[in-house]
Amino acid sequence: MPKNKKTLFIRSKIWIEDDSGKVVFGLGRYKIFEAIQRIGSIQAAAKELKMSYRAVWGRIKATEERLGKQMLIRNVGGASGGGSSLTPFAKSLVKQFHRLHKNILTQSDDLFEKAFTLPAKKNKS
Repeated sequence: MPKNKKTLFIRSKIWIEDDSGKVVFGLGRYKIFEAIQRIGSIQAAAKELKMSYRAVWGRIKATEERLGKQMLIRNVGGASGGGSSLTPFAKSLVKQFHRLHKNILTQSDDLFEKAFTLPAKKNKS
């Protein structure tokens, strides 16, 4: 047995699909909506996430089409020049996905630990 004991970890990815197998929401979209909620701008969120505006907008539109719900409210005018904010539905979706993701990570860590923790060897004295 090697002297260097390696620590192992489990990794999980989850996403929500519609009945035709198209992605509706996942960690990438969670990050997009969270950034828009925090910053108030699609353009600034795209820049922070190192994505193009077009890629971010495409994912937002796809989610809206697949859920049949509006996700963003366009703020018009004002000193900030506009921007966007999440609809109450989108805020709820972000919150629920975050909760689900956190629970799945915690449970998978617990299951992994139970399944892959070897019992300690007893000394023969």
